[in-house]
Amino acid sequence: MAKKKPSKPGSNTIAKNKTARFEFAIQDEYEAGVELQGWEVKAIRSGKVNISESYVFLRNGEAFISGTQITPLNAASTHVVADPNRTRKLLLSRRELDKLAGAVNRDGETIVALSMYWKGSWVKLKIGTAKGKKLHDKRADKKDRDWQRDKARIMKHSNR
Repeated sequence: MAKKKPSKPGSNTIAKNKTARFEFAIQDEYEAGVELQGWEVKAIRSGKVNISESYVFLRNGEAFISGTQITPLNAASTHVVADPNRTRKLLLSRRELDKLAGAVNRDGETIVALSMYWKGSWVKLKIGTAKGKKLHDKRADKKDRDWQRDKARIMKHSNR
């Protein structure tokens, strides 16, 4: 019997895009399914996925994600030619696709991948419509984050 990779109890997160929340102001979030091949699911189960460089685009009324890197396992699927950077289709409802198309075309927003996680036995991708932050917005976020960290430190030491 294969040993499972130890993880935090109750944690279903596979990968996070930490830079997305720093670079963009997230407006709306959506949950999308991902169309995967068998070797990709095996690689994701072993944690060999990176979504930091990925982006979502719309073509012919469908959503696709590109730039997601899923590194193939050495032992899995020797008969299949594995492309780690292939474009994968996202599974969304028609209403969600229309909202995304409206946000991109009308409001000038972009669609970014925020996180990938397990929902039951399915791989889900949290995507969000976003606007790029200016430099002063990033500085304000960094300042707020530093203050929260310092405040937690002060409170910890004052309780002793």
